[in-house]
Amino acid sequence: MIKIKNSKAVRNLSDKSFKANKIRNIIAIIAIALTTLLFTSVFTMGIGAMESFQQATMRQAGGAGQGYLKYINDEEFNHIKNHPLIKEIAYSRLLSGKVTNEQFLKRRAEFWYHDDVGLKLGLIELEKGHKPVAENEVIADSSTLQLLGIPLKEGSPLTLKLEVHGKMVQREFILSGWWKSDPAAMIDRGQIYASKAYVDAHAEELRYTYKQDHDMTGTINAVIMFDNSSNIQGKLDQVITESGYSLDKNAPNFIETSMNWAYLSNTFSSDPETVFVLAGGLLLIMLTGYLIIYNIFQISVMRDIRFYGLLKTIGTSSSQLRRLIHRQALFLSLIGVPIGLLGGFGIGKSLIPLLLMNNYRHAEVTLSPSPWIFIDSALFAVMTVMISAYKPSRIAATVSPIEAVRYVDGATKKDKKKLKKSTNGAKMPLMARANLGRNKKRTTLVLLSLSLGLVLLNTTFTLSQSLDMNKYVSKSHDTDFLIAHANYFQEHFTGPDNATTESYIQAVQAQPGFEEGGRLYSGSNLFAIEHKENKEGKKLYGEIVTPDARGNLSAIVYGLEDLPLHRLKLIDGELDYDKLASGKYILEGVRLDDYDNPEMELSVYKVGEKVTLYNHMDTANAQEYTSHEFTVLGHVGVKSSNSGVAVASYTDFYLPADIYKTLVKKPVVMSYAFNVSDSKEKTMESFLKNYTEIKEPTMHYKSKFTSIAELSGMQKTILMIGGTLSIIIGVIGIVNFVNALLTSILTRHQEFAILQSIGMTNKQLKTMLVYEGMYYVLGTSICSILLGSLFSVLIARPLSTQIWFMSYKFIIWPLILVLPVLLALGICLPLAIYSLSDRKTIVERLRTAE
Repeated sequence: MIKIKNSKAVRNLSDKSFKANKIRNIIAIIAIALTTLLFTSVFTMGIGAMESFQQATMRQAGGAGQGYLKYINDEEFNHIKNHPLIKEIAYSRLLSGKVTNEQFLKRRAEFWYHDDVGLKLGLIELEKGHKPVAENEVIADSSTLQLLGIPLKEGSPLTLKLEVHGKMVQREFILSGWWKSDPAAMIDRGQIYASKAYVDAHAEELRYTYKQDHDMTGTINAVIMFDNSSNIQGKLDQVITESGYSLDKNAPNFIETSMNWAYLSNTFSSDPETVFVLAGGLLLIMLTGYLIIYNIFQISVMRDIRFYGLLKTIGTSSSQLRRLIHRQALFLSLIGVPIGLLGGFGIGKSLIPLLLMNNYRHAEVTLSPSPWIFIDSALFAVMTVMISAYKPSRIAATVSPIEAVRYVDGATKKDKKKLKKSTNGAKMPLMARANLGRNKKRTTLVLLSLSLGLVLLNTTFTLSQSLDMNKYVSKSHDTDFLIAHANYFQEHFTGPDNATTESYIQAVQAQPGFEEGGRLYSGSNLFAIEHKENKEGKKLYGEIVTPDARGNLSAIVYGLEDLPLHRLKLIDGELDYDKLASGKYILEGVRLDDYDNPEMELSVYKVGEKVTLYNHMDTANAQEYTSHEFTVLGHVGVKSSNSGVAVASYTDFYLPADIYKTLVKKPVVMSYAFNVSDSKEKTMESFLKNYTEIKEPTMHYKSKFTSIAELSGMQKTILMIGGTLSIIIGVIGIVNFVNALLTSILTRHQEFAILQSIGMTNKQLKTMLVYEGMYYVLGTSICSILLGSLFSVLIARPLSTQIWFMSYKFIIWPLILVLPVLLALGICLPLAIYSLSDRKTIVERLRTAE
């Protein structure tokens, strides 16, 4: 065969054909733009959320360091700092674990020294002033200075009361600089930093005693940066072991480490669920885009099949026809993809704050237009277009000229069917159903593309409605309100110094709407239990509990009045209140994980086992021991609402308040839990806020309504993001529906003319088209309900079981609500399209084929 240089002719032919298909081009550009928009918005949200999440978690964690060496001394620091794996290491030393100025009752403040690396990794950027140099110079965050009433001005004097190794000292300082407090910090603590000169001047006072008494004053927290963030924990372990120290917490040269959870690279790539969700999302978008773009090109090819047949008769090869269609697809992509990239980036960036608003509401979205967002989105979009155009181009390339000339919508040689005889006449519903059956593949694709948006919408509502308010609230709230001293909520309750006052309790009880309440008694350094060999060195609360001089271990005992006592969650054994009231039985507390599963390996006693409580009735120097024997009646869950003593303990116990008060000389109220009537909840919240600001500033409160607001925000986030994606996919489906109807009507103009020439009225023709639209709606309804139910059971339900505050709910009502809108579209669109295209007379349309 003679090869002819005809590529220019093919290009001209492609361009002319492209210009002749204006409606197809507009619909295809919209489809490609929407598909690209979906890819870009997902990539933007993914990359932007990860960057913002990492920045926000760094701010929450209080720094950008990758790993931490905790509670070490100068000798250990100097021995480790030159390890070859370490790129940067910060020297951060605790000078006082608690600044005791009365202004810090509700916002704890700490006193530290940070070197230059420490300030950098701690994300400290001074608004004004300079870092401390002189012995009496300090820098602090703005909120701390405002609480102290210190003006934000260099040279301002301030007085600090410091707790150092159990002793109180008061010192005068001068403010050398300040920085703006970060509202994103998870632990809202005041930070005051001194100079190296201060550390040197008080070397004896800041001596290291942690290994003897676990006092953190004088300890160093070394913040480490490596070359990269992969395998941070492994690198920390390597640094420790290669420096001659141990990872065994019971070893004398043990060094405790931790890693900054802001670095996602350690978990993201190895998390199969995350990878699966991301891959599933991309495949869903590709499928959605494929359905419409494939359908557009297939319909276009079918509509122009006679044109391609004529080209074949004059010698156009199959490969040239494929190139012709691929060239048009690429040209459409050149127009549609940039539109989608810009729109998707804008939508994705606007949705990132919604992803962060619950736990990271103070996160700043500083996403730059990363080239990878646009490159990846464009590649996926073009790939989807080329895959979609492949089969239609093959159909055009393989069809014979004779088949092409004889083609009627939906009928080729392969689709020949026997003529059907009917005794029912030409009824419009039957004719409409038969018309849809002529091209089953196209009908199926339209139904799927319409259904996908509805299925995503239903899945979104299913997930949002499966958020369990009761589970979420009950995790930290057993009652409507919990009141206590401000130190209790700062995890610093110890006993008489920060007890809940009776005046506060009586004020609450006198309020309208008060229904019931109960005190929780406790304190630190009151009780001990016998040391058990198999539990030596058990680790709780991040510290190691060691035996005292008598060989006994610290235990925390809580005394509960009826309301909190009856709210205890029984794990095993029995919760017999009469037996507990006898003074012979006790309940052991067990920590619960996020899913309320008890961590039974942390329990010390078995049900029915005897336990002897020894109580320290005086100071640590002159302890008077008394012993009380109990039988363990059962195990109950330890929660934030029924615990809270600051010191570490070997285990926790629960007793009725009346029994507890007989064991100690001066019972101290740790907290008070109470309920109010529904109509007075807001009134009580307002009263507590005012009371704790004016009457008793040292008191504070916590309510369940804050948690309710958090979960409501999460629901809105899911609905907003899922709803936005559903609308975009839904628009793609509707575009596909419009395209299918438009092409069906345009390619059947001659057929309609023949029907009208033998007596079909214009009204009957419109009725038939309306029935076709309604059949599409009916098929979409059935398909979306079936797929929606399947997605709900196979995707939403397993996902709900993985999240502790979700309880799966099967819902289908969002689909039912949308169906009337679809019905209106199914009726109106065929009529509108037919009216716009019905411009020629019957004779003119009959002559078209000639």
